[in-house]
Amino acid sequence: QVQLVESGGGWVQVGGRRRLSCALSGDAHQLERIGWFRWFRQVPGKERELLAGVTKAGTIRVSDSVKDRFDIYRDISKNTHILTMNSLKPEDTGIYFCNARISGLNPVDYWGQGTQVTVSS
Repeated sequence: QVQLVESGGGWVQVGGRRRLSCALSGDAHQLERIGWFRWFRQVPGKERELLAGVTKAGTIRVSDSVKDRFDIYRDISKNTHILTMNSLKPEDTGIYFCNARISGLNPVDYWGQGTQVTVSS
């Protein structure tokens, strides 16, 4: 099994910045198989939205909806992937979930417990 623990959530002022971290731990064999490290956002009444992802090889994908403000990277030494968020807006308020995926015909997804980010003035 793989465990993901998010940190960095909280309240932030409109226009501010925040950095969310996702630390992975667990079975070494499973960790080695993970190919995607991602961040999602859940807003009440809406589907969970994929914001950004980084592959094991370092390829980065950021959703068009946030690409000018959000970024993602991995700290391999700490087995952590980080979402950086700038110029935050009230509509960025939500629960942020990190994810790790083992790709394949039957992909396996591991999720963190979620961390709340609230943006207000």
